[in-house]
Amino acid sequence: MTDEALMFAVRDGDVAKLGTLFERYHVALFDFLNRTTGDRAAAEDLVQDVFVRILKYRRTFREDSCFEAWVFGIARNARTDHFRKRSPLELLGDRDLDVVAPGPGQAQRFEAERDTTRLKRALMLMADDKRELLVLARYQDMSYERIGAVLGIEVGAVKVRVHRAVKELRAIFLKLTDGDQTWNVKKSGTDLRII
Repeated sequence: MTDEALMFAVRDGDVAKLGTLFERYHVALFDFLNRTTGDRAAAEDLVQDVFVRILKYRRTFREDSCFEAWVFGIARNARTDHFRKRSPLELLGDRDLDVVAPGPGQAQRFEAERDTTRLKRALMLMADDKRELLVLARYQDMSYERIGAVLGIEVGAVKVRVHRAVKELRAIFLKLTDGDQTWNVKKSGTDLRII
């Protein structure tokens, strides 16, 4: 049974079908919300909120709707409402971005973890709309057509925005990488100095 057929059944009163939709979408929604909020606990709460909203707004699901685009639209709105309700100090939070120093033989794993941490940090430093676009395109593997439906923009605009967002993410990532070089050693005659 298609997602749309299940949602039509939910819309028409068979709310038990929502369980099947939950099974199909809760992981993808959690991943999207976790990556766009940077807060695992908030993402878990927001997934629940999305499914409550599906029930609340089920009558708005139209015959020509794509369920995936519709549900990710609901998730975007839930995330926006979540941030709107929180104070700026709460938004900063205590994000655990530190990586434990490596032991012997763990250098490669440490570098990979450090790069992953930098990538997460770079993603969280991007503007919300750009981060959301990259998460949909790269982590959710949504087609540009689906992303266009979720965001309400043309496919060509999606392609341009994704390209620009990837370039910006790369620049932020490289800046963070360069920023981690807390000291440089230059040879000055016979002395070494830290700059």
